[in-house]
Amino acid sequence: MEKSHDQSGERRTVVAALNAFRAAGGTLRTRDALKAGIHPRTLYELRDRELIEPLSRGLFRLADAPPLSEPDLVAVALRIPDGVLCLISALAWHGLTTQIPHEIDVAIPRNAEPPRIDYPPVRHFWFSGKAYSEGIETHPVDDVDLRIYDREKTLADCFKFRNRIGLDTVLEALKTYRLSNRVDVDRLLHYAEICRVKRVMTPYLEALL
Repeated sequence: MEKSHDQSGERRTVVAALNAFRAAGGTLRTRDALKAGIHPRTLYELRDRELIEPLSRGLFRLADAPPLSEPDLVAVALRIPDGVLCLISALAWHGLTTQIPHEIDVAIPRNAEPPRIDYPPVRHFWFSGKAYSEGIETHPVDDVDLRIYDREKTLADCFKFRNRIGLDTVLEALKTYRLSNRVDVDRLLHYAEICRVKRVMTPYLEALL
């Protein structure tokens, strides 16, 4: 009888843990799972029974949840909540580059701790003030809010980091932006001033736009 009672309690614990995952959209960080009342022992039991699967270190998802369309971006959004998709990754999101990013470029606030994430590979950049806070869009991806800089802010950032990502990549993005027929020169110059690249960008804007 006692053994049966223990098994019944264990089942309730597992069901409660799975319900906590479902309430969170199917994905939880370890620390959020603990805050939700899931004991570490239960969390690892769910993993060992393949009821949940790791997306990244410290990030788990229900095994029976629908496949993620962007698992790497979801992992980054959950593991680096203050991060903002930027540079090559943002260009790719906006369809402004032919490059296939091998790392996910993420902007984080100045003085923030570097992200500790083993997968997917992340390249972080410290931004400060308005260069960090302005131009952020939020897009729902697999029930997770993905923060990303808008098209014009991304272009200004790319000029700022042109030595890191290559001027050819920046100019390709600017040409693609011009051909999109959704050009906002005032917005570009606004962000260029914030990023302190107005003098650098202006001749290219005059030539291409």
